[in-house]
Amino acid sequence: MTRNPLTLALLGGLMLGGCTLAPSYEQPASPVPAQLGETTADGTAELTLPGWSTLYQSAELQQLIQSALDNNRDLRLAVLDVAALRAQYQIQRADLYPNLSVDGSGTRQRLPGDLSSTGSSTLSDQYGVQVGVTAWELDLFGRVRSLKDASLETYLASEEAQRSTQLALVAQVAQSYLTLVSDRQNLAISRETVAAQENSLALIQRRFESGLGTELDVRQAQIALQGARANQASFERQVSQDYNALAVLVGGPLPALESVNLNSDTLSLVAPVPEGLSSSLLTQRPDVQQAEHQLRAANASIGAARAAFFPSIQLTGAYGSMSSELSGLFDSGSKAWSFSPSISLPIFSGGRNKANLELAEVRQDQAVATYEKAIQTAFQEVANALQARDTLARQQQAQQALVTATEQSLTLSQQRYEQGADDYLAVLDAQRTLLSARQQLVTLKLQQLTNETELYRALGGGWEAQQPTHVASR
Repeated sequence: MTRNPLTLALLGGLMLGGCTLAPSYEQPASPVPAQLGETTADGTAELTLPGWSTLYQSAELQQLIQSALDNNRDLRLAVLDVAALRAQYQIQRADLYPNLSVDGSGTRQRLPGDLSSTGSSTLSDQYGVQVGVTAWELDLFGRVRSLKDASLETYLASEEAQRSTQLALVAQVAQSYLTLVSDRQNLAISRETVAAQENSLALIQRRFESGLGTELDVRQAQIALQGARANQASFERQVSQDYNALAVLVGGPLPALESVNLNSDTLSLVAPVPEGLSSSLLTQRPDVQQAEHQLRAANASIGAARAAFFPSIQLTGAYGSMSSELSGLFDSGSKAWSFSPSISLPIFSGGRNKANLELAEVRQDQAVATYEKAIQTAFQEVANALQARDTLARQQQAQQALVTATEQSLTLSQQRYEQGADDYLAVLDAQRTLLSARQQLVTLKLQQLTNETELYRALGGGWEAQQPTHVASR
């Protein structure tokens, strides 16, 4: 059985394609220590992190996170970037295959007598139907395949960027919510302080009017009251700003939020992260994965730049039927075909090809540096969070003891003042110290919860609602 040259060329081109001139990919060595933290035990090489709906037990916070995932504009842009790069990859991949088309044509022509070989005017008809290929490049040196590989890695990098954006958004909503809760708690403390200062001022005013106190005591109580009111106004402003920041993250108006306390069990995170961790776990973070895909894309681009130094072969051809009569288009003997291969060998390009190769190699070096920096940043974030977890716990214990001692000191100062054994200045000092200590305790609790949230984000977990994230070294 005979085959026309076009069919043979297409089959040969599809079989020859596959090799590339891209360098073999090697994952760069990790630029960080093998273990996270200060423990001397072997680092844990596997870790399962719960989904965010399990991690954050507060139903109110879960609702806010889901609203943010549905409405946040940054996440929407990241999703659209993935869709655009997926389409771009599909376009690039299509260049590996011939573009087949079916074309039909019909021509009717009249020649005047002075142009006709017979000396008389003539009418001619020509009809044709053909299956054709136009300028299909035989990818003998892997240029098209390298471009396809680079486009694929760029698309995969965008998927990791979407994961990273979603992971950051979940953490930001949680942290903004916790900040709002802490500022509302501090606002409640400042309101209690204002009420206590107002009662103290009224008591001191009565003592002054009855001759048991001094005007200085009254003025000091007034100063303390105005200071407490200024503190209250400051937290009212911060709470309002917290609402606005959270609304931007959520992507719409906030629902009515319950009044909760940072010490509530619903705000405690579950499944604590163990102390000893292998730094190889960091390679599974979305931003590190994104950097590695970008490195692979740069590696593939070198193959495309190298292939530009070699000949480019393109095939153009058609196979079908042609006839002078439309009714005889598919009759025996009407078969027609054409085959037009072409080859282009670069001889002189003014140094363009060499410069393109150098550019691709430089961009690969840049991608290596970006990948290493991503791992270093991940190591720093996780190490800082692990270290802060222990120090914040001890700091909270000390601060709680300070609050208890200050409350007792305030009680004793008030008793001594009422008995005339001391002036009102000691009471004011105790009140100021207690206000500061209580608000600092709230701040430390916020730092502890925020640090736990940051630790899960830094490890790359908690970006899906129900499905746990299994992190393992490669």
